Amino acid sequence: MLSLLGTLLLGLVVGFIARAIKPGDDKMGWFMTSILGVAGSLLAGYVGAAMGWYRHGQTAGWIASVVGAVVLLVIYSTIKDQSKP
Repeated sequence: MLSLLGTLLLGLVVGFIARAIKPGDDKMGWFMTSILGVAGSLLAGYVGAAMGWYRHGQTAGWIASVVGAVVLLVIYSTIKDQSKP
């Protein structure tokens, strides 16, 4: 249970950092920001393992997690903007 709370807290911090780095107005709440941060960390870990930068089970690190979250934020913003009439 403590590991899950730690992951969510880390995801929230990474998501807020990613939102601060990416310019523009992103209207999403703290819950979506946390999901974005956790997903960015998972994405960075998966890509790093696939490229041979990390081993499976090794955490990605702060910079890679933020980069992954920024990538997901750009994708999310692009999809959200295209869905508007």
